[in-house]
Amino acid sequence: MADIKAELKAFRIEAQAWLAENFPKSLSGQAAGLGLGKNLQGEFKEAAEAWRQTLASKGWGIATWPVEFGGAGLSHKHAAVINDELGKIGAFNPIPMLSGMGVTMIGPTMMEYGTQEQKLRHLPGMANGEVFWCLGYSEPNAGSDLASLTTKAEDKGDHWLINGQKVWTSGANIAKWCGALVRTDPDVKKRDGISFIMFPMDQAGIETRPIKLIAGDSPFCEMFFNDVKAEKDELLGTLNDGWSLGKRLLQHERQSQTGGGGPRPVAGSKESLKDIAKRYVGVDDAGKLDDADLRLRLANHLMDAKAHRLTIARIMAEAKGNVKVTAAASILKNSATDVAQTRAEIMLELMGSQGLGWEGDDFSEEEIASVRGWLHGKAMSIYGGSYEVQKNIISKNILGLPETTQKG
Repeated sequence: MADIKAELKAFRIEAQAWLAENFPKSLSGQAAGLGLGKNLQGEFKEAAEAWRQTLASKGWGIATWPVEFGGAGLSHKHAAVINDELGKIGAFNPIPMLSGMGVTMIGPTMMEYGTQEQKLRHLPGMANGEVFWCLGYSEPNAGSDLASLTTKAEDKGDHWLINGQKVWTSGANIAKWCGALVRTDPDVKKRDGISFIMFPMDQAGIETRPIKLIAGDSPFCEMFFNDVKAEKDELLGTLNDGWSLGKRLLQHERQSQTGGGGPRPVAGSKESLKDIAKRYVGVDDAGKLDDADLRLRLANHLMDAKAHRLTIARIMAEAKGNVKVTAAASILKNSATDVAQTRAEIMLELMGSQGLGWEGDDFSEEEIASVRGWLHGKAMSIYGGSYEVQKNIISKNILGLPETTQKG
Protein backbone atom coordinates (compact mmCIF):
# COMPACT_ATOMS: atom_id res chain seq x y z
CA MET A 1 0.00 0.00 0.00
CA ALA A 2 2.83 2.37 0.87
CA ASP A 3 4.48 1.64 -2.47
CA ILE A 4 1.38 2.52 -4.51
CA LYS A 5 0.88 5.72 -2.49
CA ALA A 6 4.46 6.74 -3.17
CA GLU A 7 4.10 5.83 -6.84
CA LEU A 8 0.91 7.88 -7.21
CA LYS A 9 2.49 10.82 -5.40
CA ALA A 10 5.45 10.77 -7.78
CA PHE A 11 3.11 10.41 -10.75
CA ARG A 12 1.09 13.40 -9.56
CA ILE A 13 4.22 15.53 -9.53
CA GLU A 14 5.05 14.28 -13.04
CA ALA A 15 1.52 15.04 -14.27
CA GLN A 16 1.59 18.54 -12.79
CA ALA A 17 4.87 19.31 -14.53
CA TRP A 18 3.75 17.90 -17.88
CA LEU A 19 0.43 19.76 -17.84
CA ALA A 20 2.12 23.03 -16.82
CA GLU A 21 4.43 22.69 -19.81
CA ASN A 22 1.93 21.45 -22.40
CA PHE A 23 -1.59 22.71 -21.69
CA PRO A 24 -2.26 26.00 -23.57
CA LYS A 25 -3.10 28.61 -20.92
CA SER A 26 -5.45 30.31 -23.40
CA LEU A 27 -7.77 27.31 -23.08
CA SER A 28 -8.02 27.41 -19.29
CA GLY A 29 -11.66 27.19 -18.22
CA GLN A 30 -12.87 26.79 -21.81
CA ALA A 31 -14.29 23.26 -21.48
CA ALA A 32 -17.83 24.68 -21.70
CA GLY A 33 -17.13 25.54 -25.35
CA LEU A 34 -16.63 21.90 -26.25
CA GLY A 35 -19.73 20.63 -28.03
CA LEU A 36 -20.69 17.11 -29.07
CA GLY A 37 -17.98 15.98 -31.45
CA LYS A 38 -16.86 19.55 -32.10
CA ASN A 39 -13.68 21.30 -31.15
CA LEU A 40 -13.54 24.77 -29.63
CA GLN A 41 -14.19 27.41 -32.23
CA GLY A 42 -12.89 30.88 -33.13
CA GLU A 43 -9.68 32.04 -31.51
CA PHE A 44 -9.39 28.82 -29.51
CA LYS A 45 -9.67 26.39 -32.41
CA GLU A 46 -5.98 26.18 -33.32
CA ALA A 47 -4.86 25.88 -29.68
CA ALA A 48 -7.51 23.26 -28.99
CA GLU A 49 -6.44 21.11 -31.93
CA ALA A 50 -2.80 21.35 -30.87
CA TRP A 51 -3.81 20.32 -27.34
CA ARG A 52 -5.75 17.32 -28.67
CA GLN A 53 -2.74 16.14 -30.63
CA THR A 54 -0.40 16.63 -27.66
CA LEU A 55 -2.73 14.74 -25.32
CA ALA A 56 -3.17 11.93 -27.85
CA SER A 57 0.57 11.55 -28.43
CA LYS A 58 1.01 11.18 -24.67
CA GLY A 59 -1.71 8.52 -24.59
CA TRP A 60 -3.63 10.42 -21.94
CA GLY A 61 -6.81 10.88 -23.95
CA ILE A 62 -7.82 7.45 -22.65
CA ALA A 63 -4.90 6.68 -20.38
CA THR A 64 -6.06 3.23 -19.21
CA TRP A 65 -6.08 1.70 -22.70
CA PRO A 66 -3.05 -0.33 -23.84
CA VAL A 67 -0.32 1.62 -25.63
CA GLU A 68 -0.82 -0.40 -28.83
CA PHE A 69 -4.40 0.93 -29.03
CA GLY A 70 -3.53 4.58 -28.40
CA GLY A 71 -3.59 4.72 -24.61
CA ALA A 72 -0.84 4.90 -22.01
CA GLY A 73 -1.38 1.55 -20.27
CA LEU A 74 -1.97 3.24 -16.91
CA SER A 75 -4.15 2.09 -14.03
CA HIS A 76 -7.50 3.69 -13.15
CA LYS A 77 -5.84 5.29 -10.14
CA HIS A 78 -3.25 6.96 -12.36
CA ALA A 79 -6.00 8.13 -14.71
CA ALA A 80 -7.85 9.61 -11.73
CA VAL A 81 -4.72 11.59 -10.86
CA ILE A 82 -4.59 12.98 -14.41
CA ASN A 83 -8.25 14.04 -14.29
CA ASP A 84 -7.72 15.62 -10.87
CA GLU A 85 -4.75 17.65 -12.07
CA LEU A 86 -6.59 18.69 -15.24
CA GLY A 87 -9.38 20.10 -13.11
CA LYS A 88 -7.03 21.99 -10.81
CA ILE A 89 -5.70 24.17 -13.64
CA GLY A 90 -8.96 24.57 -15.57
CA ALA A 91 -7.76 22.13 -18.23
CA PHE A 92 -9.87 19.50 -19.97
CA ASN A 93 -9.66 16.28 -21.95
CA PRO A 94 -11.57 16.75 -25.24
CA ILE A 95 -10.94 13.27 -26.63
CA PRO A 96 -13.90 11.40 -25.08
CA MET A 97 -16.27 13.95 -26.61
CA LEU A 98 -14.45 13.93 -29.94
CA SER A 99 -14.77 10.14 -30.22
CA GLY A 100 -18.54 10.19 -29.64
CA MET A 101 -19.62 6.75 -28.45
CA GLY A 102 -16.14 5.37 -29.10
CA VAL A 103 -14.19 5.79 -25.86
CA THR A 104 -17.04 5.17 -23.42
CA MET A 105 -19.05 2.43 -25.15
CA ILE A 106 -17.93 0.85 -28.42
CA GLY A 107 -14.24 0.87 -27.53
CA PRO A 108 -14.53 -0.96 -24.18
CA THR A 109 -16.92 -3.47 -25.76
CA MET A 110 -14.49 -4.04 -28.64
CA MET A 111 -11.76 -4.71 -26.09
CA GLU A 112 -13.81 -7.69 -24.88
CA TYR A 113 -15.48 -8.95 -28.07
CA GLY A 114 -13.32 -7.74 -30.95
CA THR A 115 -10.63 -9.46 -32.95
CA GLN A 116 -7.07 -8.17 -32.76
CA GLU A 117 -7.43 -6.82 -36.29
CA GLN A 118 -10.59 -4.89 -35.34
CA LYS A 119 -8.91 -3.43 -32.28
CA LEU A 120 -5.86 -2.27 -34.24
CA ARG A 121 -8.10 -0.88 -36.98
CA HIS A 122 -10.50 1.11 -34.81
CA LEU A 123 -9.28 1.76 -31.27
CA PRO A 124 -6.39 4.17 -32.04
CA GLY A 125 -8.77 6.51 -33.90
CA MET A 126 -11.03 6.61 -30.85
CA ALA A 127 -8.13 7.13 -28.45
CA ASN A 128 -6.78 10.14 -30.35
CA GLY A 129 -10.16 11.77 -30.94
CA GLU A 130 -9.94 11.69 -34.73
CA VAL A 131 -12.85 9.32 -35.41
CA PHE A 132 -16.31 10.16 -34.06
CA TRP A 133 -18.57 7.11 -33.58
CA CYS A 134 -22.35 6.93 -33.31
CA LEU A 135 -24.44 4.04 -32.05
CA GLY A 136 -27.53 2.66 -33.79
CA TYR A 137 -29.82 1.15 -31.16
CA SER A 138 -33.34 2.57 -30.80
CA GLU A 139 -35.91 2.44 -33.59
CA PRO A 140 -39.40 4.00 -33.93
CA ASN A 141 -40.97 0.73 -32.70
CA ALA A 142 -38.06 -0.53 -30.64
CA GLY A 143 -37.18 1.73 -27.73
CA SER A 144 -37.22 0.11 -24.29
CA ASP A 145 -38.25 -3.09 -26.09
CA LEU A 146 -35.08 -2.99 -28.14
CA ALA A 147 -35.34 -6.66 -29.10
CA SER A 148 -38.22 -5.71 -31.43
CA LEU A 149 -35.80 -3.95 -33.81
CA THR A 150 -36.39 -4.52 -37.53
CA THR A 151 -33.34 -2.95 -39.22
CA LYS A 152 -31.89 -5.90 -41.09
CA ALA A 153 -28.50 -6.93 -42.39
CA GLU A 154 -28.40 -9.46 -45.22
CA ASP A 155 -25.39 -11.64 -45.91
CA LYS A 156 -24.34 -10.94 -49.50
CA GLY A 157 -21.36 -13.25 -49.49
CA ASP A 158 -18.50 -10.76 -49.38
CA HIS A 159 -20.37 -8.02 -47.47
CA TRP A 160 -23.46 -7.16 -45.40
CA LEU A 161 -26.30 -5.09 -46.84
CA ILE A 162 -28.22 -3.03 -44.28
CA ASN A 163 -31.72 -1.54 -44.61
CA GLY A 164 -33.91 0.09 -41.99
CA GLN A 165 -34.18 3.04 -39.62
CA LYS A 166 -32.73 4.16 -36.28
CA VAL A 167 -33.73 7.07 -34.05
CA TRP A 168 -32.30 9.08 -31.13
CA THR A 169 -28.80 8.45 -32.47
CA SER A 170 -26.40 10.93 -30.85
CA GLY A 171 -24.13 12.71 -33.30
CA ALA A 172 -25.11 10.66 -36.35
CA ASN A 173 -24.88 13.76 -38.56
CA ILE A 174 -21.17 14.23 -37.73
CA ALA A 175 -20.10 10.61 -37.21
CA LYS A 176 -17.49 8.89 -39.36
CA TRP A 177 -18.40 5.38 -38.18
CA CYS A 178 -21.45 3.66 -36.73
CA GLY A 179 -21.92 0.50 -34.74
CA ALA A 180 -25.47 -0.84 -34.90
CA LEU A 181 -27.64 -3.66 -33.67
CA VAL A 182 -29.30 -5.26 -36.70
CA ARG A 183 -31.43 -8.31 -37.37
CA THR A 184 -29.47 -11.04 -39.11
CA ASP A 185 -31.93 -13.91 -38.61
CA PRO A 186 -35.67 -13.12 -38.74
CA ASP A 187 -36.75 -16.75 -38.19
CA VAL A 188 -35.73 -17.19 -34.55
CA LYS A 189 -36.83 -15.62 -31.25
CA LYS A 190 -36.38 -11.89 -31.45
CA ARG A 191 -33.45 -11.76 -29.01
CA ASP A 192 -31.62 -14.59 -30.79
CA GLY A 193 -31.34 -13.17 -34.31
CA ILE A 194 -29.52 -9.88 -33.61
CA SER A 195 -25.92 -8.97 -34.45
CA PHE A 196 -23.66 -5.94 -33.96
CA ILE A 197 -22.18 -4.66 -37.22
CA MET A 198 -19.94 -1.63 -37.86
CA PHE A 199 -19.80 0.48 -41.02
CA PRO A 200 -18.52 3.86 -42.30
CA MET A 201 -21.02 6.71 -42.42
CA ASP A 202 -19.77 8.34 -45.64
CA GLN A 203 -22.08 6.30 -47.89
CA ALA A 204 -24.79 7.46 -50.27
CA GLY A 205 -27.29 5.08 -48.69
CA ILE A 206 -27.24 6.81 -45.29
CA GLU A 207 -29.49 9.78 -44.49
CA THR A 208 -29.40 11.59 -41.14
CA ARG A 209 -31.97 14.08 -39.84
CA PRO A 210 -31.24 16.04 -36.63
CA ILE A 211 -34.04 16.13 -34.04
CA LYS A 212 -34.34 19.53 -32.38
CA LEU A 213 -34.83 19.27 -28.63
CA ILE A 214 -36.69 21.58 -26.26
CA ALA A 215 -33.35 22.72 -24.83
CA GLY A 216 -32.48 24.26 -28.20
CA ASP A 217 -29.76 21.95 -29.50
CA SER A 218 -29.85 18.83 -31.65
CA PRO A 219 -27.50 16.07 -30.48
CA PHE A 220 -29.98 13.38 -31.59
CA CYS A 221 -30.78 12.24 -35.10
CA GLU A 222 -32.92 9.90 -37.13
CA MET A 223 -30.97 7.60 -39.46
CA PHE A 224 -32.26 5.92 -42.62
CA PHE A 225 -30.37 3.04 -44.27
CA ASN A 226 -30.90 2.15 -47.93
CA ASP A 227 -28.59 -0.65 -49.09
CA VAL A 228 -25.80 0.40 -46.76
CA LYS A 229 -22.67 -1.74 -47.13
CA ALA A 230 -20.60 -3.20 -44.29
CA GLU A 231 -17.56 -5.41 -44.76
CA LYS A 232 -17.86 -8.98 -43.51
CA ASP A 233 -15.04 -8.51 -41.00
CA GLU A 234 -16.91 -5.62 -39.33
CA LEU A 235 -19.17 -8.02 -37.42
CA LEU A 236 -18.31 -7.46 -33.75
CA GLY A 237 -18.64 -10.58 -31.64
CA THR A 238 -20.56 -13.69 -32.70
CA LEU A 239 -23.22 -13.79 -35.42
CA ASN A 240 -26.75 -13.65 -33.96
CA ASP A 241 -25.44 -13.09 -30.41
CA GLY A 242 -25.66 -9.32 -30.59
CA TRP A 243 -28.18 -9.20 -27.74
CA SER A 244 -25.54 -10.29 -25.22
CA LEU A 245 -22.96 -7.89 -26.65
CA GLY A 246 -25.52 -5.08 -26.77
CA LYS A 247 -26.38 -5.50 -23.10
CA ARG A 248 -22.70 -5.43 -22.20
CA LEU A 249 -22.21 -2.24 -24.19
CA LEU A 250 -25.08 -0.60 -22.29
CA GLN A 251 -23.38 -1.47 -19.01
CA HIS A 252 -20.34 0.47 -20.22
CA GLU A 253 -22.61 3.35 -21.21
CA ARG A 254 -24.26 3.48 -17.79
CA GLN A 255 -20.88 3.30 -16.10
CA SER A 256 -19.73 6.31 -18.13
CA GLN A 257 -22.81 8.26 -16.99
CA THR A 258 -22.21 7.76 -13.27
CA GLY A 259 -18.93 9.57 -12.78
CA GLY A 260 -17.14 6.22 -12.52
CA GLY A 261 -16.33 5.61 -16.15
CA GLY A 262 -13.54 6.77 -18.41
CA PRO A 263 -12.09 10.26 -18.70
CA ARG A 264 -14.37 13.13 -19.59
CA PRO A 265 -13.94 16.82 -20.22
CA VAL A 266 -13.10 18.48 -16.92
CA ALA A 267 -14.09 22.09 -16.43
CA GLY A 268 -12.17 24.46 -14.20
CA SER A 269 -13.27 25.23 -10.66
CA LYS A 270 -16.70 26.84 -10.43
CA GLU A 271 -18.63 28.67 -7.76
CA SER A 272 -20.33 26.17 -5.47
CA LEU A 273 -24.09 25.74 -5.50
CA LYS A 274 -24.15 26.89 -1.88
CA ASP A 275 -22.41 30.17 -2.76
CA ILE A 276 -24.65 30.70 -5.78
CA ALA A 277 -27.67 30.26 -3.52
CA LYS A 278 -26.37 32.86 -1.07
CA ARG A 279 -25.71 35.28 -3.92
CA TYR A 280 -29.26 35.05 -5.28
CA VAL A 281 -31.31 34.46 -2.11
CA GLY A 282 -29.20 36.35 0.43
CA VAL A 283 -28.24 35.45 3.99
CA ASP A 284 -29.66 36.16 7.43
CA ASP A 285 -27.90 37.85 10.34
CA ALA A 286 -26.09 34.60 11.16
CA GLY A 287 -24.77 34.28 7.61
CA LYS A 288 -27.09 31.39 6.77
CA LEU A 289 -29.12 31.09 3.57
CA ASP A 290 -32.16 33.29 4.12
CA ASP A 291 -34.75 30.62 3.27
CA ALA A 292 -35.06 27.78 5.79
CA ASP A 293 -36.91 25.40 3.45
CA LEU A 294 -34.51 25.94 0.57
CA ARG A 295 -31.61 25.59 3.00
CA LEU A 296 -32.88 22.17 4.11
CA ARG A 297 -33.42 20.90 0.57
CA LEU A 298 -30.05 22.23 -0.55
CA ALA A 299 -28.37 20.43 2.36
CA ASN A 300 -30.14 17.18 1.50
CA HIS A 301 -29.07 17.51 -2.12
CA LEU A 302 -25.43 18.16 -1.20
CA MET A 303 -25.47 15.08 1.06
CA ASP A 304 -26.94 12.97 -1.76
CA ALA A 305 -24.29 14.23 -4.17
CA LYS A 306 -21.53 13.50 -1.65
CA ALA A 307 -22.93 10.02 -0.97
CA HIS A 308 -22.95 9.33 -4.72
CA ARG A 309 -19.30 10.36 -5.09
CA LEU A 310 -18.26 8.40 -2.00
CA THR A 311 -20.02 5.29 -3.29
CA ILE A 312 -18.10 5.50 -6.55
CA ALA A 313 -14.86 6.02 -4.61
CA ARG A 314 -15.66 3.03 -2.38
CA ILE A 315 -16.34 0.79 -5.38
CA MET A 316 -13.03 1.82 -6.94
CA ALA A 317 -11.17 1.28 -3.67
CA GLU A 318 -12.69 -2.17 -3.16
CA ALA A 319 -11.74 -3.09 -6.72
CA LYS A 320 -8.26 -1.61 -6.18
CA GLY A 321 -8.90 0.89 -8.92
CA ASN A 322 -9.79 -1.68 -11.58
CA VAL A 323 -13.57 -1.46 -11.55
CA LYS A 324 -15.49 -4.21 -13.32
CA VAL A 325 -18.56 -2.97 -15.13
CA THR A 326 -21.59 -4.84 -13.80
CA ALA A 327 -25.33 -4.43 -13.27
CA ALA A 328 -24.43 -2.20 -10.31
CA ALA A 329 -23.90 0.54 -12.92
CA SER A 330 -27.70 0.74 -13.11
CA ILE A 331 -27.83 1.83 -9.46
CA LEU A 332 -25.25 4.54 -10.02
CA LYS A 333 -26.87 5.62 -13.28
CA ASN A 334 -30.18 6.30 -11.50
CA SER A 335 -28.36 7.93 -8.58
CA ALA A 336 -26.47 10.23 -10.95
CA THR A 337 -29.76 11.13 -12.66
CA ASP A 338 -31.40 12.02 -9.33
CA VAL A 339 -28.45 14.17 -8.24
CA ALA A 340 -28.15 16.04 -11.54
CA GLN A 341 -31.87 16.71 -11.97
CA THR A 342 -32.30 17.84 -8.36
CA ARG A 343 -29.39 20.23 -8.72
CA ALA A 344 -30.93 21.73 -11.86
CA GLU A 345 -34.28 22.19 -10.12
CA ILE A 346 -32.68 23.90 -7.11
CA MET A 347 -30.60 26.13 -9.36
CA LEU A 348 -33.69 27.43 -11.16
CA GLU A 349 -35.59 27.93 -7.93
CA LEU A 350 -32.91 29.95 -6.20
CA MET A 351 -32.50 32.17 -9.27
CA GLY A 352 -36.20 33.03 -9.17
CA SER A 353 -37.46 34.80 -12.28
CA GLN A 354 -33.86 35.10 -13.48
CA GLY A 355 -33.83 31.33 -13.78
CA LEU A 356 -36.44 31.42 -16.53
CA GLY A 357 -34.45 33.33 -19.14
CA TRP A 358 -34.06 31.93 -22.61
CA GLU A 359 -32.21 34.77 -24.31
CA GLY A 360 -31.68 38.51 -24.15
CA ASP A 361 -29.60 41.06 -22.26
CA ASP A 362 -31.73 40.80 -19.12
CA PHE A 363 -30.19 37.41 -18.33
CA SER A 364 -26.59 36.39 -17.72
CA GLU A 365 -24.89 33.53 -19.58
CA GLU A 366 -25.05 31.50 -16.36
CA GLU A 367 -28.80 32.02 -16.07
CA ILE A 368 -29.50 31.10 -19.69
CA ALA A 369 -27.27 28.05 -19.41
CA SER A 370 -29.10 26.96 -16.26
CA VAL A 371 -32.55 26.89 -17.82
CA ARG A 372 -31.28 25.13 -20.93
CA GLY A 373 -29.36 22.67 -18.80
CA TRP A 374 -32.50 22.00 -16.74
CA LEU A 375 -34.42 21.14 -19.89
CA HIS A 376 -31.61 19.07 -21.38
CA GLY A 377 -31.21 17.16 -18.11
CA LYS A 378 -34.72 15.75 -18.38
CA ALA A 379 -33.33 13.37 -21.00
CA MET A 380 -31.11 11.71 -18.38
CA SER A 381 -34.13 9.70 -17.23
CA ILE A 382 -34.38 8.18 -20.70
CA TYR A 383 -31.03 7.87 -22.47
CA GLY A 384 -28.74 4.98 -21.66
CA GLY A 385 -31.82 2.97 -20.73
CA SER A 386 -34.74 4.62 -18.98
CA TYR A 387 -35.00 5.09 -15.22
CA GLU A 388 -37.63 2.34 -15.10
CA VAL A 389 -35.51 -0.07 -17.14
CA GLN A 390 -32.65 0.41 -14.65
CA LYS A 391 -35.03 -0.47 -11.82
CA ASN A 392 -35.97 -3.69 -13.62
CA ILE A 393 -32.28 -4.56 -14.01
CA ILE A 394 -31.63 -3.83 -10.34
CA SER A 395 -34.59 -5.91 -9.19
CA LYS A 396 -33.72 -8.91 -11.36
CA ASN A 397 -29.92 -8.98 -11.50
CA ILE A 398 -29.02 -7.54 -8.09
CA LEU A 399 -31.98 -8.24 -5.79
CA GLY A 400 -32.81 -11.57 -7.43
CA LEU A 401 -36.52 -10.80 -7.84
CA PRO A 402 -38.57 -12.74 -10.42
CA GLU A 403 -38.61 -11.71 -14.08
CA THR A 404 -41.70 -9.61 -14.72
CA THR A 405 -40.88 -8.11 -18.11
CA GLN A 406 -41.84 -9.65 -21.44
CA LYS A 407 -39.44 -12.34 -22.61
CA GLY A 408 -38.44 -12.45 -26.26
